[in-house]
Amino acid sequence: MIRAFAALSLPEALRFDLMLVQSGLPLPRPLPPENLHLTLVFLGEIPEPTLADVDAAFSKVRVPPFDLALAGLDMFGGAKARSVHAEAVPSAPLLQLQAKVETAARSAGVVVAGRRYAPHVTLARLPERFADRARLEAAVAARIAYRSEPFLVEDFCLYRSWLSPGGSIYDELARYTLG
Repeated sequence: MIRAFAALSLPEALRFDLMLVQSGLPLPRPLPPENLHLTLVFLGEIPEPTLADVDAAFSKVRVPPFDLALAGLDMFGGAKARSVHAEAVPSAPLLQLQAKVETAARSAGVVVAGRRYAPHVTLARLPERFADRARLEAAVAARIAYRSEPFLVEDFCLYRSWLSPGGSIYDELARYTLG
């Protein structure tokens, strides 16, 4: 079984920009820059033959390249927030790409969770017992006006995810050019 997901990799300049954002927040353990990405669909634990079917299905996804930007910071999880993230600017091309990638995954036999897609880049995951939550919420609120420079989305990637005590490790398995 392979734990996998499809995502947009981020340009190096944007990852650096997000590192600066992370450094201005009282985060217990920010994600390392190499792990910053924008998930399109989480595939979960899938058998290797299914992964080969997913690869074949993803290679047929066609949408034109498009510009995308990030704007605003927020937290998921309500009063017991479990992560901090930068939100993607609403984008019809991004939603079209996500829908096609999800459809391709389903056609390859993957059972995809049926929750509403909320495009974002996770900056940090928070432990359940995080004492500085109020200070973090204030710091996130103070950066609500954050906005990245637009970047050109020309491809998406299939990643393998390894869980480790120090956090997840991601390996790029394949890259799919848009167009």
